[in-house]
Amino acid sequence: MADFDLVLRGTIVLPTRVVGAGFVAVSGGKVAMIGEGTPPAARERHDLGQALILPGAIDAQVHSLSQRDQEDFQWSTRSAAAGGVTTIVDMPYDEGDVVSSAAAVRRKAAHGEATARVDFALYGTVDPTEGPGRIAEMVDAGVSAFKFSTFGTHPTRFPRIPPALLMDCFAAIAPSGLTAGVHNEDHEAVEAYAARTRAAGISDWRAHGLSRPPITELLAMHQIYEIGAATGCPAHVVHCSLARGYDIAAGYRAQGFAATVEACIHYLVLDEETDVRRLGGKAKINPPIRPRAEVEGLWRHVAAGRVTLVSTDHVSWSEDRKTDPDMLANASGVPGLEVMVPLFVAGALARGIPLSWAARLMAENPARHFRIDGTKGALTPGRDADITVLTPEPRLYDAAASGHNVVGWSPYNGREIPWRVSGTYRRGELVFDGTSVLAQPGSGRFLRPPQTHPIMR
Repeated sequence: MADFDLVLRGTIVLPTRVVGAGFVAVSGGKVAMIGEGTPPAARERHDLGQALILPGAIDAQVHSLSQRDQEDFQWSTRSAAAGGVTTIVDMPYDEGDVVSSAAAVRRKAAHGEATARVDFALYGTVDPTEGPGRIAEMVDAGVSAFKFSTFGTHPTRFPRIPPALLMDCFAAIAPSGLTAGVHNEDHEAVEAYAARTRAAGISDWRAHGLSRPPITELLAMHQIYEIGAATGCPAHVVHCSLARGYDIAAGYRAQGFAATVEACIHYLVLDEETDVRRLGGKAKINPPIRPRAEVEGLWRHVAAGRVTLVSTDHVSWSEDRKTDPDMLANASGVPGLEVMVPLFVAGALARGIPLSWAARLMAENPARHFRIDGTKGALTPGRDADITVLTPEPRLYDAAASGHNVVGWSPYNGREIPWRVSGTYRRGELVFDGTSVLAQPGSGRFLRPPQTHPIMR
C-alpha cells in the first residue's frame, strides 16, 4: 500500500542546507516528509537524478493588469507556472481599477480566483485625494502589503505620495503588522535630471540612466526608512539597483528597525553597457539597469545575506510600448516570470553562492514578508506542496517560442540558461510538465494573511 500520494527524489534545496540524494513526500496536497536515502512508497514516484528540487517560488512583485486587455492573470500565472513560480503577489496599479479600497480588493480577488492558474496574494495602495482612510478596510479585505511611490508618473494611476502623506499611511498600516513597500526614486531629483538629459539632446539608450542617476534612488531610500523608523511600520524598498542601497538598509536593521529590501532579477543579470545599449526601450526599467560593476556588487550582497527578497517586477507591455527610438518615451518594465528561478540559480552557482539562498530569497522570505508562511514558502511538513524542479539542460531562451507568455519579446531572448524548469507542482498537483502548462484558469487561490498573525495587533 502506498504511503504517500507523490514522492520526488533528487537534490533537495532547503533554506539552511542542500540534501543530496534526498526526497520530498506529499500527501493531501501538503508536504508530508523530507528525507534522504531510499524514498518511501507512493502512488506516484519520480527519481529525478541530478535535478534540483526547490520550494515553489513566490514572486513578490507582479503587474498582471497594468495594460488593459493585454496580460491579465490568465497569462501572468501561465508564465509563472512555466517558470516554477507557484504564488504571485500582484501590484495594485491596475489600469482602470487601482486597488485602493476594500471593494477593489474584493473585485480583484474574485477576478483572480476565476482566472489565475497559480495562487496569488494582493497589494493595496491609496488614492492620494483620500489619504489613508481606507487602509484598515483593505487590511480586513485581505491585502498582504501596501505599495506606494516617492515618484509619480500619473496622479491616480501611479501617483507620487509626498512625505507627509507617506508618513500618515505608514502610521495607519503599523497596527496591522503589514509592510509598506515603496518605489524608491526621488520625484524632484528625477525631474531635474530628466530635464538636464533632454536639454542636452540625449534621447538614445544612455538617456534613462542619465535621467535617474544613483542619487535619485538613494535619497528616496533614506526617506522611506526614516518614515518607517518614525512610525514603527515595517518599511520595504521594492527594488534596489545599487549596492550602496543594501548598505543603507543593513544600517537601519542594525539600529533595530524593520527595513527590508528587494532585488529584481534584471538587476542581477542585465547591465547598462551591454544590454541597455543593445536593447534600448526593451531594457527600460525604473530604477534603471546599472553598470556591470553594480550587478556584481548586488551579488556580493546576496552572498552576505543583505538581500531580503528576489522578484521580477514582471510586466508584459505590448511591444509597441517598448520600441520608441526616444528612450524616455517607452513604458518602464519587462517580463520575467518564466526565467527568474533558473537565472538566479545559474547566477548563484557561477559565483559560488550556496543554493540555499534560492530557497530563502524566492520562497521562505517572501512567504514570511507577506504573512502567508503558515501555508507557503518552504518544503516543510504541513505546508502546501509547492515544488519547482530544475534540470541541468542548457538552452537559449526565446520568449516567442515558449508559448507561455502574452508577448513575444524579452530582454533575456538569446541568453543561454543552463537550467530548465522541468516541473512545477502547486499544492501537490503538477501544473507544468516541462513543456505544457496544465493548470486551468480559476484553479489558483487567493491568499490572505491570517487576522491573528502574531505580528498583528
